[in-house]
Amino acid sequence: MSLLNPKTVFKYNCVPALYLLQELCAVPVSDEAHVLVLAIAGQESNWEARKQYGGPARSLWQFEKGGGVHGVLTHPASEDKIAEFCDALGIPCDESTVYEAMAWNGLLGAAMARLLLYTDPALLPKIGQQDQAWEYYKRNWRPGAPHPEAWPDKYQTAVKTVGGKP
Repeated sequence: MSLLNPKTVFKYNCVPALYLLQELCAVPVSDEAHVLVLAIAGQESNWEARKQYGGPARSLWQFEKGGGVHGVLTHPASEDKIAEFCDALGIPCDESTVYEAMAWNGLLGAAMARLLLYTDPALLPKIGQQDQAWEYYKRNWRPGAPHPEAWPDKYQTAVKTVGGKP
């Protein structure tokens, strides 16, 4: 049985990563951010696949090297922040290293997910705005196979896990 599940991903990956991002880079921590980051990990990997089955993506948030990894490392809103975060973890901040490291470093994966959301100029959806959260996810992750039927369960599990009130 895997030790990875919504509760452990939230407690040991999302919470410390988002608070470290706030401390180092002034990226705000909120229940909305926690819910969306956790729900996306559920949608992308069911909170357990650090490497995409039969594909190139890495981390519980399933980033591709030339897609999300490149985007976070080069976007003006996130490039300095991820460099500082990687420095704090002792991880070289280049595409190849981050791509491989985030498969095994849950803090880095969660930080990358939060920073990808941070690059979106729109406000994070409020807790309970499941449809808006879905649109936010689709806009930023651009999934090839989105599986909208899975989102309500992943989102509600994240809301419950974080303790938000829809």
